[in-house]
Amino acid sequence: MKQLIIVESPHKAKTIQKYLGNDAAVLASKGHVCDLPTRSLGIDVDNGFKPQYIVTPDKEATIKQLSQAVKKYDKVYLATDPDREGEAISWHLKNTLGVQGDKVRIEFNEISPKAVRAAMENPREINMNLVNSQQARRVLDRLVGYKISPILSRKLKPNLSAGRVQSAALKMIVDREKEIRNFKPEEYWTINAILLKDGAKKTKANLFVAALNDKNGDKIKPSCADEAYAIADLMRKCDYRVDEVKKSVSFSKPAPPFTTSTMQQEASHKLNMTAERTSRVAQQLYEGVNIEGEGQHALITYIRTDSVRISPDFARIALAYIAKNYGSEYAPKVQNVYKTSDNAQDAHEAIRPIDLNRTPKSLEGKMDRDAFRLYKLVYERFMASQMTPAQYNTMRVHILGESDGEKLGFVVKGKSVKFKGFTAVYSATVEENDEDKELDTMPDLNEGEHLNLDDVGCEQKFTKPPARYNDATLVKALEENGIGRPSTYASIISVIAKREYTEKQQKAIAPTQLGEAVCEYMEKNFPDIMNLNFTARLEGALDKVADGEQQWQELIGAFYPRLMKFVERAAKQGGGNYLPDEESDVICDKCGAKMVVRHGKYGPFLACPNYPKCKNIKRIVEVVGKCPKCGGDVSKRTSKAGKTFYSCTNYPKCDFISWDIPAPYFCPDCGSTMKVVKRDDKTYYVCTNHGCKHRELVKEEE
Repeated sequence: MKQLIIVESPHKAKTIQKYLGNDAAVLASKGHVCDLPTRSLGIDVDNGFKPQYIVTPDKEATIKQLSQAVKKYDKVYLATDPDREGEAISWHLKNTLGVQGDKVRIEFNEISPKAVRAAMENPREINMNLVNSQQARRVLDRLVGYKISPILSRKLKPNLSAGRVQSAALKMIVDREKEIRNFKPEEYWTINAILLKDGAKKTKANLFVAALNDKNGDKIKPSCADEAYAIADLMRKCDYRVDEVKKSVSFSKPAPPFTTSTMQQEASHKLNMTAERTSRVAQQLYEGVNIEGEGQHALITYIRTDSVRISPDFARIALAYIAKNYGSEYAPKVQNVYKTSDNAQDAHEAIRPIDLNRTPKSLEGKMDRDAFRLYKLVYERFMASQMTPAQYNTMRVHILGESDGEKLGFVVKGKSVKFKGFTAVYSATVEENDEDKELDTMPDLNEGEHLNLDDVGCEQKFTKPPARYNDATLVKALEENGIGRPSTYASIISVIAKREYTEKQQKAIAPTQLGEAVCEYMEKNFPDIMNLNFTARLEGALDKVADGEQQWQELIGAFYPRLMKFVERAAKQGGGNYLPDEESDVICDKCGAKMVVRHGKYGPFLACPNYPKCKNIKRIVEVVGKCPKCGGDVSKRTSKAGKTFYSCTNYPKCDFISWDIPAPYFCPDCGSTMKVVKRDDKTYYVCTNHGCKHRELVKEEE
């Protein structure tokens, strides 16, 4: 029987085709094939909010190719991703291509020969609850964007747009900025005693630091210089002895395997990857990456999940692998089970490797660098999650300083590793390492021992405002507040940045002036959209639709009238503070006015402020480097699809083009283009030819 499998991604199609060989043909739809029209609302609000789908213009050729293919095969399977978006794509494909039969949908949590073949043996009907949940989300987002964006553009600035979930995320960022501005630092002092055991030689190894903890039995934290210096004077008069020594063994349990959110957070912390970059690389690892000498292989399970659950079968495989490769003491007698959060969908397993024998060490140097780094993180996090706890010898020492009836208490804490447990695989945090170092230099102390004061350390400090969000902390906050879902966290951050509502200041995400103005206007005129609880409740309602507990038309029907009430009120009211265009230093060569920065579909451009009398416009040239081909300037450009690329400003004389910021010369080893990579405050030129390993550190100019 001739079989055809349709997936959404060409990379996924290539991997599955490699696994199935001649048993089936695999083609890709290249994403959604149907959507709402771009030039009209596309929703019949008077007829149950029925979406008016069209085949997107850029997919007409794909549909034609797939339609011809469907006619040639006896059996057609729709194998799009196992989530609401994937279910909707399959539904559109079935209807548009006229795929025969009811049970045509197959899904798998991992792309492996075993999983794909098992899915083909157990096809099911398309789950309309999942499709309807996706439809409801799409309709909600279209109604909000289509109704509010024109008002924003009239009242504040042309070409502004509002999104249902993105607006709530923007509010979180703006609220944090307000907290920082309104924060009033409070003074406090830290006081330390530098001590030495009686009779010990004064060496760096023998000296240790004890932090002031209490005075006459009560906790103390000096809040001014007079108080701190008074305590320091008292300390110099005190006699010191070890008052209490508490020793115990503490246990540190491993963190659960990754969800989408925790993977993005940890990749930000440990790999310096943005949420968007992490999502892109994780998608490659799920769909299949090229491994040198082996071709295309999928390495991890489905990457959009909020569950920490692991299948019992794979957990047993993991325990056996751990016992064999690390020792039985590292494998718990019973599988580690982690609790998934109450508001999670729990539709898929946690993110894990497909094959534990594909160790990071076995793949090092055989695949893309970022893909390898993220795979190593996923692999090690999973392995650690299935291992025994780490054990630490802990010590807490209370030291008493006495003088003329006054008692000052000081504390020394520390811990040392007794048994590595899961930390043999997954490295401990920097903070834990610092504590370990501190303990290594602390002398053995016993109750009643006399100590000598070597010095007093006093330091003035001030309380700090809450930190701005970065990719990791914003993803965590979005999840905690129920804003968005695993598949949307990265796109939320990306969209508000592309709209120039936020900007990156190093790793921190800060609102722009435009972002704050939009947020203020939205809060005043569309309070529901900016209300975090309201947005979270809508997400919960979409979950109910997916579970078959609510009709999607009812959800929209309850939302739409209230939205329109706010829209009509905002339209009638006077404008917000209309934001003036940013003036440039470029003089219009037609009328002599200073040109202003305007924003269009393909990004910012220069326009004459005297429009429509003067219609002069110019492209903004953002020079980012030198052309390796001709030595001219390389500028940042935006394609019609909205993607950023870099090209030589001497075009058409020079046709150099690159998706990455290029180095000013070609690779000395293979002659390919090198890209500029910045990591840890250093700049590197890295060859883009995967077969070439050339990489060089750029020396800073004196």
